[in-house]
Amino acid sequence: MDPRTLKFHAVLSQAATRVEAALDGFLPKAGAPLAEPMRHAALSGGKRMRAFLAMESAALFHVPAAQALRTAAAVECVHAYSLVHDDLPCMDDDALRRGKPTVHVKWDEATAVLVGDALQALAFEILAAPQGGIEPRLQVRLVARLAEAAGPAGMVGGQALDVAAEAAAAPLTLEEITALQGLKTGALIGWAAESGAILGKSDSAPLRAYAADLGLAFQIRDDILDLEGDPEAAGKRLRKDEAAGKATFVTLLGPGGAAQKARELAARACDVLAPYGSAAENLRLAAEFAVARES
Repeated sequence: MDPRTLKFHAVLSQAATRVEAALDGFLPKAGAPLAEPMRHAALSGGKRMRAFLAMESAALFHVPAAQALRTAAAVECVHAYSLVHDDLPCMDDDALRRGKPTVHVKWDEATAVLVGDALQALAFEILAAPQGGIEPRLQVRLVARLAEAAGPAGMVGGQALDVAAEAAAAPLTLEEITALQGLKTGALIGWAAESGAILGKSDSAPLRAYAADLGLAFQIRDDILDLEGDPEAAGKRLRKDEAAGKATFVTLLGPGGAAQKARELAARACDVLAPYGSAAENLRLAAEFAVARES
């Protein structure tokens, strides 16, 4: 493993450790309703890329670490909720997530629905809490932007397009897949990256542009790994899109073309970071990781 990859794994691991400690404090304690399945969903590992982006973007603007941890924990709660609902039989019907039984398998479908609902609500509670040290006007902006990123104009809208595509008469075009993934995957990544600029009272446009390219590169690599990856390393079932006959970046561009597109997007994402100089080095490492990862 090259030195830059090793460095990124180290900083990503540090971010994961910090946000998981924060989540442990925010999640319901043992004995409370839904505590065990919520903890299973939110604390069962994962790369914590969205949390990393929230904390690194905040560091660019010297935002207090406690405030950045709140945005990191909030976006991880929304991401965890989306995975719990994605795994349901009425959606992707998956039995494994991060190498562990999905919530509806370990408990039941009703519990999984409620866990997803609870995690989404907890995300906004974390952001809006008066003891968080975030200025009220910034809390309002963060909450409004997260609601947009998670809702019909963002992640859920992308999921709806994905569901509709499964029953469509014709496969999606490259432009349609790009738009779909920009919502389904990219919207939350975008919020994580811009949250630091919001907290830092700075222009968030460069980080939104960075995140748009990063999110798409990340998704293209996901499509490649779904076809070529190791299910054990991924911790989930692979080749689902192929089995469903869905159009993906790989089916439309071919594995080589898709990989080249991902590399171009990652390079462009790095170029956008030029105004931040060396302070954005970890964000550059994230773009490189997005197209080289094996899980």
